[in-house]
Amino acid sequence: MNIQVLSLFPDMFDGVFNASIMKKAQDKGAVTFDVTDFRSFSNNKHNQVDDYPYGGGAGMVLKPEPLFNAVEALQAQGKKPRIILMCPQGERYSQKKAEELSLEEDLIFLCGHYEGYDERIREHLVTDEISIGDFVLTGGELAAMTIIDSVVRLLPGVLGQEASHINDSFSTGLLEHPHYTRPADFRGMKVPDVLMSGNHAKIAEWREEQSLKRTFERRPDLLENINLTPKQKSYLRSLGYEK
Repeated sequence: MNIQVLSLFPDMFDGVFNASIMKKAQDKGAVTFDVTDFRSFSNNKHNQVDDYPYGGGAGMVLKPEPLFNAVEALQAQGKKPRIILMCPQGERYSQKKAEELSLEEDLIFLCGHYEGYDERIREHLVTDEISIGDFVLTGGELAAMTIIDSVVRLLPGVLGQEASHINDSFSTGLLEHPHYTRPADFRGMKVPDVLMSGNHAKIAEWREEQSLKRTFERRPDLLENINLTPKQKSYLRSLGYEK
């Protein structure tokens, strides 16, 4: 996968892309990163990328020319990438979207600042508008980092075990079950006996029930979108789930 980021503050990405899983992914050849300051694509001799909004109002608006020029320069290399605009008005990000994006070969992330974007960027340049939540950040860089991390970890060979992400929270539609490790007894707090029983069928059943229980207690809204089996419904009813 090739990931291009267009940002006014490219240095923000240095630490993220050169540490932990992001660095391992590059070392394994699973992904390449390139971060470009799109000021260099401005038509203005002062590299101006923003201007006052037509009609008046507070703040500055990102001009269309620099971003159009930058994206078109990348597309001239023969690529047809997904072009993702980081925006609080966009589609609410989810694990399903991460899985969708992980199947792409080329992604471009547009990170804005100031009051917003010229509307022509939304209408004629991008393929996706994504929000990571109902709040506003100073710029799109932190949101882009979050999405890139969630996508890259899904690429084949990036995680130590291919199945590592399959049971992640939200991948199955449910929150993930609890995890335990050594010691079995820590200050009187003990690991559930079933996990040390060696009975893999019982362990799988316990994990499924705990996943259902945790989802019911913390995110019951998620259950509305899952095709529950009769057995799962029966277990949830024992917890007080009424649907």
